[in-house]
Amino acid sequence: MARNRLVGLGLAIATLGVAAQTPADPAWKESATPPPPAFDAKRLIPIEMPKYAALKFGVDPATLSITPDGVVRYVVVVISPAGTINAMYEGIRCATREVKTLARSTSSGNWSVVADPQWQGWADNLTSKHALAIAGQGLCEGRAPAAISVPGLIKALTPSQDRF
Repeated sequence: MARNRLVGLGLAIATLGVAAQTPADPAWKESATPPPPAFDAKRLIPIEMPKYAALKFGVDPATLSITPDGVVRYVVVVISPAGTINAMYEGIRCATREVKTLARSTSSGNWSVVADPQWQGWADNLTSKHALAIAGQGLCEGRAPAAISVPGLIKALTPSQDRF
């Protein structure tokens, strides 16, 4: 009898934990987005992309942040074979498997803030395949950020000490 109560209590607690991260959580509210941070293409954590991808992607670890609402924000830098550098300031919501592009930077280094950024599924959006790779490489663990601190995220995201 006591064992059944413990099992029932454990299931109830587990259900509450899952419900807190349910994609359709009506109580979820996104925190305010700070301006795009400065980035440095010399300190990137490389993101493993398919071999056919000509572009190189990397996340600047100094731009990573985790918000209380569970959004992980970062700057992803894109380097073309010719050496052209572009960047995007993005947010990933592991709970719903979505990404939002908040701002874009060109080789001039100036940020252009997206007027009305929208959450989009990272697996369904061809322009966000890098976000799926970033999440899978270590930013997300299931439907939650892979760590509760920025140093933990950096460790989870870094496959090795290799840099560009």
